[in-house]
Amino acid sequence: MNELSQRSARRFIVTSVSSDAHMWNLVFLQLLLEERGGEVVNLGACVPDDLILAECRKHRPDALVVSTVNGHGHLDGLRLIEKIRSDAELADVRVVIGGKLGIRGSENARFGAELVAAGFDAAFEAEAGLAEFDNFLGTLEEGSVRELAVTGTGV
Repeated sequence: MNELSQRSARRFIVTSVSSDAHMWNLVFLQLLLEERGGEVVNLGACVPDDLILAECRKHRPDALVVSTVNGHGHLDGLRLIEKIRSDAELADVRVVIGGKLGIRGSENARFGAELVAAGFDAAFEAEAGLAEFDNFLGTLEEGSVRELAVTGTGV
């Protein structure tokens, strides 16, 4: 997938989880989404959950893209998605998480299923590459369907 729908630019919020201070991944995601025609609000690193929710209410994104590098994504992600799905204004927002979901190397893939079951639309392990994320971007034109996108281990 080289670009998002040209009918209207898709709006994204990119953020890290509250415990993650890494920025390079957020800059990469912002540039990738902008290259594909998206409008991006980059909240930066170590963003508190309540600020993420407030910004989603303010900007009404087509998707919230959560990135994690520190290995605690599954913990922070579970807490965040519970807040999003329990908020009447945000319950239907598409939310994906990707990166280093845990600290167990190849065993991190197991966290993807848990995160999707908790309410994420997709979870991408760090080893996945961009193909699965591009596939997710393609689903923005379709109806809302939760899917499991966990790669890197064959699980």
